[in-house]
Amino acid sequence: MAIQRVNVLGAGISVINLPTALTAIAVAVRARRKGYICVTGVHGVMEAQEDATLRRILNQAFLCTPDGMPMVWMGWLRGHREMSRVYGPDLMLEVCAWSGKSGCRHFFFGGAPGVAEQLREKLQATFPDLQVVGCYTPPFRPLNVEEVKQLQEMVRAAQPDILWVGLSTPKQEKFMAEFLPRLDVTLMIGVGAAFDFHSGRVKQAPRWMQRTGLEWFYRLCQEPGRLAKRYLRNNPLFVVKIAGQLCGLKKYPLE
Repeated sequence: MAIQRVNVLGAGISVINLPTALTAIAVAVRARRKGYICVTGVHGVMEAQEDATLRRILNQAFLCTPDGMPMVWMGWLRGHREMSRVYGPDLMLEVCAWSGKSGCRHFFFGGAPGVAEQLREKLQATFPDLQVVGCYTPPFRPLNVEEVKQLQEMVRAAQPDILWVGLSTPKQEKFMAEFLPRLDVTLMIGVGAAFDFHSGRVKQAPRWMQRTGLEWFYRLCQEPGRLAKRYLRNNPLFVVKIAGQLCGLKKYPLE
């Protein structure tokens, strides 16, 4: 199925909503079409401004979902009124609900020690038919040769359809692009903080803040030391660059 893209500062954001994203995932799993999905908001787009590798990874993704409301607003400005936010934590829940009927198998990669296991317990309590066939907590560094081999063997034995990646951006996007050909799995989906949210480690922003594009402020108040640089630098710069793109002052080709 062909999915349009909206050019947001050179990153091609998929013109989708939650139902169409779920349909695309279901079709890919049934057809065993390999691919990775980037759940992308302002942070990812801004990181891609100075990282050509990340920009290329976003544009080559099976889906690059509009994780933040600014991505959706850009779609609306281009006439795509059907476009809505495809938020990583919500996408994960929708896919898990569908999986109970489809038999789709899942593997969780990422999070702090114990988080993937907590996530499995929480989600299986909500979705009793959910098949989580493996968990792996990576070190806070690139995997060494032995660890890569161990991961490959675990995934091969578990035979998951979807491998969920809970790392930070751009680490998770680069992991997916590198490891998709090396792992026996159909789809890889990078959902970042969804592991922390659904395991209960971190509280999500209220829905009204998510809908109005203020989730960043809620998260900044929760983790100012870690997120201040990201939000206080990227958000104003994003507004300036988007104004330039909309006014035609600068072109951002999709590479």
